Amino acid sequence: MKPVFKISPLVFISVISFFMMNCSSPQQKLADGVKHPVPENFSTVINGKHVSLYTLVNDNGLRVDITNFGGRIVSLLVPDKDGVFDDIVTGYLDIDGFVNSSEAYFGALIGRYGNRIANATFNIDGETYTLVANNGPNSLHGGPGGFHNVVWDAEQIDAQSLRLKYLSADMEEGFPGNLDVTVTYTLTNNDEIHIEYFATTDKPTVVNLTNHAFFNLAGEGSKTINDHVLRILADHYTPVDETLIPTGVIEPVAGTPFDFRQYNRIGDRVDANHQQIEYGKGYDHNFVLNKTAGVSGTELAASVYEPVSGRLMEVFTTEPGIQFYGGNFLRGVEVGKRGEPYLHRTSFCLETQHFPDSPNQPNFPSTVLRPGETYETKTIYRFSVKTD
Repeated sequence: MKPVFKISPLVFISVISFFMMNCSSPQQKLADGVKHPVPENFSTVINGKHVSLYTLVNDNGLRVDITNFGGRIVSLLVPDKDGVFDDIVTGYLDIDGFVNSSEAYFGALIGRYGNRIANATFNIDGETYTLVANNGPNSLHGGPGGFHNVVWDAEQIDAQSLRLKYLSADMEEGFPGNLDVTVTYTLTNNDEIHIEYFATTDKPTVVNLTNHAFFNLAGEGSKTINDHVLRILADHYTPVDETLIPTGVIEPVAGTPFDFRQYNRIGDRVDANHQQIEYGKGYDHNFVLNKTAGVSGTELAASVYEPVSGRLMEVFTTEPGIQFYGGNFLRGVEVGKRGEPYLHRTSFCLETQHFPDSPNQPNFPSTVLRPGETYETKTIYRFSVKTD
């Protein structure tokens, strides 16, 4: 009898990842200092589950690396106007960087509840639930043991798609219900990253999932993002108190530093004499997106470009809101993939979402999910070059 040789799934994934890393599109030119993450630097066990690195590559040479620790986007290579590929997301070249970082959310999937819940409490059907307060008196991004800090079950569907699954147990971080979550990343040949979220529960709960990638379209670890030019399709935003909890009022952006209805340089009004700017130490606010009545699919929410490289990122979503965060709390403590510190305002986030503190704000769109319902949402990040 001939011997039968078996290859473990982990070895198979490592071989495929190595092949894709070393068989990049022949026309791909990399910017100085760009280093590809490698699987062996992410191979470990956390809380009894194996951590790996997964690589998606499209026909145009765009590449995204994702780890199942927190479902994090580790690296994202896109070209500039001269066809030079650079890594445009913050992060680290090994798993230890993410585990030990003072910035907990680089590239991560966020849940059960993205953004803040006031006083770390909410009520469903007359029952009060108490969460972990990890942001002053409030709960932030699902608590310290949120989805950014768990190991997801991963299945690489093909060279351009990755499926992640996680079962969040009843009362994990204080949230009721066993929540069964699936997130799929797809890198299309239209140079888009599609992120599709699905969840079901066996008890009434609240859900607000997002991705917390930090971007710099000039290349991670490089200059300020204040020279980026931003447009957000929102006539209104939700002002906050000094702890960054919405007041419950929905206010017009007109006449404020939050008016990005036309393209504006991010840095032009980031230090304006305005109470909301003072509270956020810059931009860290939810924008109420202009949604077309009767449209349930994705719509353009925001676009941002970097004038020197010409890189343009457009954000499409089914969500009613988007959080624009301008990297105000980066302090230069975190050192990234290029060996450069992540300084104040050297990356930004555009997190698609339902509104912060919706469970305590009856006039905000509801985030309650009940048994028999399916939570379903989709966000697309599209990359191209702006030539005019």
